[in-house]
Amino acid sequence: MAEIRPFRALRFNTEKAGDIAELVCPPYDIISEEQRLAYLSKNPDNIIRLELPKGDDPYNEAGKTLRTWLDEGILRQDDKEGVYIYEEEFTVNGLHTRFKGCIVRVKLEEFSKGIVLPHEETLSKAKEDRFNLMKATGCNFSQIYSLYNDPQHEITKKLDELSADQPVNELTDGDGVTHRLWIVTDPEETSFISKAFADKKLYIADGHHRYETALNYRNYCRENGIATGEEDYIMMMLVDMEHDGLVVLPTHRLVRDLKDFDPDKLLDDSREYFDLIQKKDIASADKKLRKLYDEGKKAFAFYCGGEDYTILVLKDDSILEELLPDKSPAYRGLDVSVLHTLVLERLLGIDKENMAKQINLTYVKQLDEAVSAVTSGKAQCAFILNPTRVSEIRDVAAAGEKMPQKSTYFYPKLITGLVMNRF
Repeated sequence: MAEIRPFRALRFNTEKAGDIAELVCPPYDIISEEQRLAYLSKNPDNIIRLELPKGDDPYNEAGKTLRTWLDEGILRQDDKEGVYIYEEEFTVNGLHTRFKGCIVRVKLEEFSKGIVLPHEETLSKAKEDRFNLMKATGCNFSQIYSLYNDPQHEITKKLDELSADQPVNELTDGDGVTHRLWIVTDPEETSFISKAFADKKLYIADGHHRYETALNYRNYCRENGIATGEEDYIMMMLVDMEHDGLVVLPTHRLVRDLKDFDPDKLLDDSREYFDLIQKKDIASADKKLRKLYDEGKKAFAFYCGGEDYTILVLKDDSILEELLPDKSPAYRGLDVSVLHTLVLERLLGIDKENMAKQINLTYVKQLDEAVSAVTSGKAQCAFILNPTRVSEIRDVAAAGEKMPQKSTYFYPKLITGLVMNRF
């Protein structure tokens, strides 16, 4: 099963580079140009220069920056191999919580082997970008986020035991999330952790593009005679999928620029598959949906302006068996599968290619963001969803299937720049 190893991470030398809080950043794909410039204005050595390079030749520029920082001691590689324990503490939707996992190297495996399992479709453009960056730098600057099943929670207990003292790094970011890092170099302890994963599968929570890119990079090195074996491993953050601090948020769908869009007709046509419940006060939609979520019902809300909205509750699961006979019960049971299959594709005519290219579909994380898009006229309507359960992610991945894009949003994101992996 999963083969994991301790490693000598590349980390910022804060004596030269400055405060660690000014050197890290969120994942590259959620950073605007304005935010990128703001990070660099605080500290020109922010990791964003490597993770999200800009200019006429951005990838080679990132490679030059990396070599300069290594020469000047801004970055340095740890002397000993270690397992890096990482914790995030945060508040979301009134809940204050935290989760902890370990950052290690994981041996790359083809998805077909069933050892590392994806759960979501990916986009080609993002993979090309990350591949070019990896070729130019020979590094992973951010971790792939994966989950594992450990019914007795032995690994989490060990990580808690090994992180009882003060962390080597601690910072609170602009979103109020506190990040902590501990380093374990005792060979006996790192060996215990490595062996604990020997019977486990890993389920990618976030970072599908980076994992597929790592496979492509490994194959590229082999094909071009430059393989050293280092590229057979990728850096991952591993978290117990039953950790009580895990939070998955929904990703809502916005429909825009759809020709001849008629909300009344859509709702009328929906009655074939759904019970329709009219509600007032769109701000209450997430709470109403949560109640249905807890009851195990497949439901989502439809909003096209004003204060009122409509909840659509699936009448009969068997319709998905008929329309998706080649999919597993786990896949057919997803709210997002119900929405995409019955409403977006069947009733609105937005096919899978359209969704992938985001021609008539946009994704947002916050309810108020979805409402604002509709009321401002940027979107014709919004579909408000419940979050996907972690157990659903596991079951779909275990069935060898992938959810539609943007089916899950693990909160908070892992910060970039605390720990890096140099091949």
